[in-house]
Amino acid sequence: MGALSLPGAARAEWQAVEQIKPYAISGATGAELYASIGEHGPDAGIGRAIAHTTFKLTWTRKYEPQPDRSCKLTTARPKLIISYTLPKPAGQLSPATKASWDSFIAGVETHERWHGETIKQMVKEIEAYSVGLTAADDPDCRKIRAVLTKRLGELSGYQRQQGRDFDRVEMGQGGNIQQLILKLVNGP
Repeated sequence: MGALSLPGAARAEWQAVEQIKPYAISGATGAELYASIGEHGPDAGIGRAIAHTTFKLTWTRKYEPQPDRSCKLTTARPKLIISYTLPKPAGQLSPATKASWDSFIAGVETHERWHGETIKQMVKEIEAYSVGLTAADDPDCRKIRAVLTKRLGELSGYQRQQGRDFDRVEMGQGGNIQQLILKLVNGP
């Protein structure tokens, strides 16, 4: 079993669809806006988050039995939709609060888009591994699927670990997200 390397242009036919899903928050001050995030933010399993990045990934794959009884994966085309759930004030903000909010949300969006980039990178790695993958003695194209599934699990696990490591630094004591929150809550 092995992977056939194709020129980058041959694999770069897809683009991720990225969308922002806002959720409404209220408040007139940075502290009130942050409190509203705590009440309305996306569920993070251990409480509410400020923002969240999710994705939906589907594939069009073509497995082709070969004359030598092997199976080859000849097509692996991803469809990737990345969704960024971000807070959005429902009302008008004073100029000072708006300036503080704009700085906060820009930093939060930058953080979430970093997660989006790691997702896109994972999909590119899956694609590079998949196209041309061949399994010997697999005329029914069953073995190749097991090999592919194992590698997909490894790549997915690596991407999730990258995200956890990044969040640990960003949200830790003195981290970027903590600094953004402090600036918002303490106001101008």
